Amino acid sequence: MVIQRVKLRRRYLAILFIASLVMAADEASDDLSVRPRPFGIDYRNETLPENSRDFGNGKFSDFPNWPVSHDQPNDVFTFVRLRYPSYSDSNGGRRRGFSKWTTDYPDGDMNFSFRLQQMTSLRVNPNPVICDIEPEQLRHYPFVYMVEPGHIDLPDEQAKALRDYLLNGGFMMVDDFWGIDEWDTFEVALKKIWPDRSYVELELDHDIFHCVFELQVKPQIPSIGFAEMARQRGITHFNEWNKRGSEIPHFRGVYDDKKRLCMIICWNTDHGDGWEEEGTDPWYFREFSEKYAYPMGINIVFYAMTH
Repeated sequence: MVIQRVKLRRRYLAILFIASLVMAADEASDDLSVRPRPFGIDYRNETLPENSRDFGNGKFSDFPNWPVSHDQPNDVFTFVRLRYPSYSDSNGGRRRGFSKWTTDYPDGDMNFSFRLQQMTSLRVNPNPVICDIEPEQLRHYPFVYMVEPGHIDLPDEQAKALRDYLLNGGFMMVDDFWGIDEWDTFEVALKKIWPDRSYVELELDHDIFHCVFELQVKPQIPSIGFAEMARQRGITHFNEWNKRGSEIPHFRGVYDDKKRLCMIICWNTDHGDGWEEEGTDPWYFREFSEKYAYPMGINIVFYAMTH
């Protein structure tokens, strides 16, 4: 797989769309500002705008954009990020004043949406969405993404909402938490969601590792800061920030009553940083974004939408 890179003020992003996989030329030339927007329910408060491109006083407005169909604006795949409560809410998360669920937002969401639009036959919403764990919001989206749940504090009613959503056909990807301590915290929430069933380890022969891109290993994608530090020290394996038990990546799944995989748990790996930081460093892009983060992410979405 080759992904072209070019700098767009803040990010390296492909400029060559695969012609057979994008909208007709006359649609693409339309004024995007007057095109219909797909349906979306964003979490709104004083700090998060409805449109991800407006985050940070509009500094993300240079990310690629593309039109949706005039006739079927909602006939698109939407990347949906879950907002959830965590123990770290009181003192913020990755950014001051934000919780763990905002990690890699909005760069990762928009980069990944663009790559899905560019590299697959999916018609993709150019505007990712934030969704609360609330039935009326969840029911609109077949796929949701949860990031950094190593400090999650999930109320019983939200656990039930997720269980109902997943048993009714939804799919959840969990990503970017490291080590035994963070797993133990997440497992408390997992048992609330699934009090009557257990996860299974997804082995490398599972179709999810091969359905679009052939992956020969379970990808372990470090954060860019740790990757660069490890590279300078000649480290070839990843134990993120010395978190106990983070050396080996795990992909774990939960199946519904019809034996459909409805939840994938990506532990000791960080696809979101591979998406967010694709343009920060050419070496990181080649070694992690291009080789693993995008192929695995695309495989997961493809598998979720076809099974």
